[in-house]
Amino acid sequence: MEKIVLMLQLQADLNEATNGEKWTSGITKNNKVINWKRCIYMECAEMIDSFSWKHWKNIDKEADWANLQIEVVDVWHFIMSLAIEQDAQNAQGGIGAIASAIAAVESFEKILAKNGLFANENEIMEKIEAIMLESLLKKEFHLEKLVDDFFDLVVMSGLDLETLYKLYVGKNILNQFRQDHGYKDGSYIKVWGGEEDNVVMQRVLEQNSDIAPAKLYEELEKFYPAQKN
Repeated sequence: MEKIVLMLQLQADLNEATNGEKWTSGITKNNKVINWKRCIYMECAEMIDSFSWKHWKNIDKEADWANLQIEVVDVWHFIMSLAIEQDAQNAQGGIGAIASAIAAVESFEKILAKNGLFANENEIMEKIEAIMLESLLKKEFHLEKLVDDFFDLVVMSGLDLETLYKLYVGKNILNQFRQDHGYKDGSYIKVWGGEEDNVVMQRVLEQNSDIAPAKLYEELEKFYPAQKN
């Protein structure tokens, strides 16, 4: 459960740095409404585009499994954010209590086993759509059900707790890097030498699986195109 606690804390810190101290009230420091459920189902739609699901186009194209895993991690950002927001608004037990509730869902045990196998593409898309449906519910919404289905998706996407944590930390640092380099005002450069920043980040992680967050940030600085001008 330690990794769940660490990810929740990193997410809370990132949200505060990005949106201000009162982000759990549902409003950013710039008075923009925050809708984590919408973030989840929109990110899920992008996740489905990792597959050549269009029966009239690119029917033999291989699924983009690396992108699928990154999108899974992005959804995890938003699920954790939603959990923290709901906990704060209901004056509940804080990050420790959230982590305990997450670890108590039925599918949590599944992500503890080492995994590297992908499920059938159609089955994955059906699970993604189930998560979308849950995030669209206005009434009778149950965060535990959403987390339970999400952990099923983690396993179906060839991930486990260890790899989810590794990719989450990488994407968390990349998101912080983006914010620090003009993401909000539109000046950030997302394509580095013909590759998306996500791909560069993943390669750095693959080359050094034990890299510390601060060191990863430094490595991203080296690759960032604007630093080379």
